[in-house]
Amino acid sequence: MHPLIIEDHIDTYQRDGVVLIKGLFAPWVDALRDGVAENMAKPGPYAAENLHDGEAGRFFDDYCNWDRIASFEAVARQSAAAEVGADLMQSQSCQLFHDHILVKEPGTSKPTPWHQDSPYYFVEGEQTVSFWSALDPVREASLRCVVGSHKWPRAVVPTRWLSETDFYPDEKDFMPVPDPDAEGMRVVEFEMEPGDAVAFHYRTLHGARGNDAKARRRAFSLRLLGDDTRYVARPGKTSPPFPGHDMVPGQKLREDWFPVLFRR
Repeated sequence: MHPLIIEDHIDTYQRDGVVLIKGLFAPWVDALRDGVAENMAKPGPYAAENLHDGEAGRFFDDYCNWDRIASFEAVARQSAAAEVGADLMQSQSCQLFHDHILVKEPGTSKPTPWHQDSPYYFVEGEQTVSFWSALDPVREASLRCVVGSHKWPRAVVPTRWLSETDFYPDEKDFMPVPDPDAEGMRVVEFEMEPGDAVAFHYRTLHGARGNDAKARRRAFSLRLLGDDTRYVARPGKTSPPFPGHDMVPGQKLREDWFPVLFRR
């Protein structure tokens, strides 16, 4: 396995669906900060502002920009993330799904809603991993993950963050969004230094507090895929949508759009 991790990281990830990897992106923090600045100056087609009029602060996110922002592509291809991801997933390969940035400016009280990523995506599999990396010191606005939720038998209903409406037309196949704090679920939340990364499964329920600190909170994410992930059809437009992909259910994701970053 990669020297950044030990066997306990893998065991924890497989059991809990979440584990902290210290320093995963530490050599790349400055490059990623520059990439975030470039992304915010020139947002992509999926960029979103996640606050209503009158709400304080700013909550910006955007994704699928690695092919136009050089630092994002360099991190995906050259950092340790792909090999560490393969180790955590227990996979022989690691494929890029997409990048994602989330920026909460100081005084942004709005939390990131509890959700699982998997229902929004057109992929399914046991071998999935997202890395959520802080680009600023984080004490109280870190990612919060519900331990073991990646093993729940039903997915949580996906909703739109701003309008808080259902993402798909029929929610009968999903369970309601729980309140982990009120329901006494085990939630992990890490203090993080720039370059640390939370690794979590696509089905792990997660969210984040608002940013009431005096410093901004920039986060960079990589969504990665392992050997057993396959394209699945959803009952509506997915996020990200990737229009015109021409894949069929059961197919491995096409490597010209979703490059393989690591093979053993």
